[in-house]
Amino acid sequence: MRRRDFIQAIVGSPIASPLTAWAQQSGRSRLIGVLINGRENDPELQAPLVAFKQALERLNWLDGGNVRFDIRFTEGNLDQMRGLTKETVAMQPDVIFVHTTPLVAAAQKETSTIPIVFVDASDPVGSGFVASLARPGGNLTGLLLYEESIVGKWLGMLKEIAPQIKRVAFIANPKVPTYDYFLRTAQQVARSFAIELVPSPVDTATDIEGVIRSFADTPNGGLFFPPNTASTAHRDLIIGLAARYRLPAVYAFNYFPVEGGLMSYGTDHVDVFRQAASYVDRILRGAKPAELPVQAPTNYKTVVNLKTAKALGLDVPPSLLVRADEVIE
Repeated sequence: MRRRDFIQAIVGSPIASPLTAWAQQSGRSRLIGVLINGRENDPELQAPLVAFKQALERLNWLDGGNVRFDIRFTEGNLDQMRGLTKETVAMQPDVIFVHTTPLVAAAQKETSTIPIVFVDASDPVGSGFVASLARPGGNLTGLLLYEESIVGKWLGMLKEIAPQIKRVAFIANPKVPTYDYFLRTAQQVARSFAIELVPSPVDTATDIEGVIRSFADTPNGGLFFPPNTASTAHRDLIIGLAARYRLPAVYAFNYFPVEGGLMSYGTDHVDVFRQAASYVDRILRGAKPAELPVQAPTNYKTVVNLKTAKALGLDVPPSLLVRADEVIE
């Protein structure tokens, strides 16, 4: 059985357990609304969902027993978010589990009473999701994605592997709320690396192709993809274009180098979704989101694709190889 088919089979079916009988006798079934920003058939989203549901099972919340899941995917379309969020809120779930900043913003607009647990949300305080990380104060809590200081790590890696770089394209969709959050810091940090940062707003695949093609016309260029819906939805295209135009690129998510990109520094999504399950569990048992501190991810990974580096004519410095948690050869 293929990995993708195996993952989808787990997500779509209750997992056998001796606790099933207990779950069916423990009272009414609780409803968890799940809003995922991405494609339903994306294995990089299905795998974390498997971990999320399995973590809840270990906490005695069994799919088809004492809990039910209503899972909706945006298919990478920002315009669908509001409608899907309205549909989820209308079902009056016991808790809503939300993935990425744009969907958190949409969910917050639709309800101030239903508890919301988020993952992959950047700048939750600045975005107005919570009053503070320590005391959220409303109906939202969860795990933030990245603090803005991480931008220095990404740009530093790019300069380390390609010291000749002088210009870096900041490629992201400006419709996403965190665009300015990361751009502001990237512009400040770039100067310390003697890099000219070039803001390159995109929305569609055509936009992405045009930006990368035009950027390749000038020597000593590189690409930077912060967390953003556009890059996630079009990652196959991005990886292919970076290879075609021989442009070094750094990514915010580890599945980019796994699928052929050059390198990344980012959180382990499976681990993040697994951690979020503990907050959903506590809320289902009576805890208030206002009293649950927003957590920062604890597991970060550096991934380097040596095959891609070789194809680009780059020598990976030993300092980067030593730090790498995963090296793809």
